[in-house]
Amino acid sequence: MKESIRPECALCGVEARLCRSKSGTGPKFCPTRTKGRELRKALKKYENPGTMRFAKAASLQEAECYVRRNEKPFVMRPTKTRVEETIEFAQKMGYKKLGVAFCAGLFAEGKTLVQILEKSGFEVSSVCCKVGGVPKEFLGLKDDEKVRVGTDETMCNPINQAEILNQAGTDFNILVGLCVGHDALFLKQAKAMTTVLVAKDRVLGHNPVAALYGAKGYFQRLMNP
Repeated sequence: MKESIRPECALCGVEARLCRSKSGTGPKFCPTRTKGRELRKALKKYENPGTMRFAKAASLQEAECYVRRNEKPFVMRPTKTRVEETIEFAQKMGYKKLGVAFCAGLFAEGKTLVQILEKSGFEVSSVCCKVGGVPKEFLGLKDDEKVRVGTDETMCNPINQAEILNQAGTDFNILVGLCVGHDALFLKQAKAMTTVLVAKDRVLGHNPVAALYGAKGYFQRLMNP
């Protein structure tokens, strides 16, 4: 059996890329060149009416983030925050019930988001990560493995967060600062489609991309582990 070529899009050095233009090119690992069967399989899934509607609304929202798109030459001028885009996307889809799953460390931010969403006419259910008050010992953690050693500490409970929002019948969920791994558990259990508004980064004020911008400077230790 012929070995499958591993996709490595992040390492592509082509300027005029095949994935961006029919006249473009791609390296030998370019999945646009090598993964035709997978592409056809994926496109078949878009034929589902619900999936097509969702994907179309997402692409429309992408374009509407920019203004003066008819000008030539076109210069990108983004005008909408992610909070605004999330609201507009939910409105495009006709969603009424939104779910907010937030980290206990972002209680104030979670409250502000819920207030903003309610001002826009949505019914919002919100669940904190510490819901249930289950001690970390349930996971088999020892005392010296807690954040605050020597204290009673409850575990993050993303599965319960998801189940509660499932029961609430949310149309769309928004994650606010769940930890690495906890966010994955939520996404696996949630019935409604879910977007991430805030990605947890305790050092960088929840702006994890800053570490990538600084990988050759202040954060070069990331390149030399």
